Amino acid sequence: MYFRHSNKIWNDFPELVPGVLHADGITKDVSVADCIARFNAIAEGRLADSSEGELPEIQAWRRTFSRMGLKPTQYRCASEALLRRFRKEKSLPQIHPLIDVCNAMSMAFAIPIAVFDTSKISQYLEVRHATGEEDYLTFSGQSEHPSIDEVIFADGADKAHARRWTNRQSALSAIRDETSSILVVAEAMHDSAPEDIEKLMAVIAKEFAAIWSSAVKTGVLGSLSPEFAF
Repeated sequence: MYFRHSNKIWNDFPELVPGVLHADGITKDVSVADCIARFNAIAEGRLADSSEGELPEIQAWRRTFSRMGLKPTQYRCASEALLRRFRKEKSLPQIHPLIDVCNAMSMAFAIPIAVFDTSKISQYLEVRHATGEEDYLTFSGQSEHPSIDEVIFADGADKAHARRWTNRQSALSAIRDETSSILVVAEAMHDSAPEDIEKLMAVIAKEFAAIWSSAVKTGVLGSLSPEFAF
């Protein structure tokens, strides 16, 4: 299996910096409360000084959504949506230890993090423009077809695992209690993205090793090295 962005994505968004991580041995029977509290505190500190929409990481994604023809206050990148909810409610609902940890880190870094169950991915996962024929499964169980040229995460069976790039993931490869093998994708567009993504991937790897004793493989991709094999 492999993960990559299409050449057109790299041509259209040369400022993109993606970090990727693969891990096996994920389970739900772990304690992550302390880990989540640490990253939530960082997010709370950042929100004390400014709203989520003023953070450079979020502003960069808002500009990206505008370039894709999407209204950025209608369709928000995942990290902005999390920070917005956290600012209002002071907490996030518990879903699964893996998701809860990644959500907390996403808020602390203000960088969208997607997590996929690799057993539900066919052959590969590519961020590319949709043809309009792909199938996307909503969390309510409905099937949708992405709009033509919409940026999606697509696999070899033309299943869309995320819509509007970093806006909304599919139920198909969502993390479940039985999930063991995962792919984590973090993407940033802001000026300090190269340094921040390197730091974020190192933090994720360290936390996963501490929580799950999991051996991980990580990579930071670029237009000259666009593919991550796992």
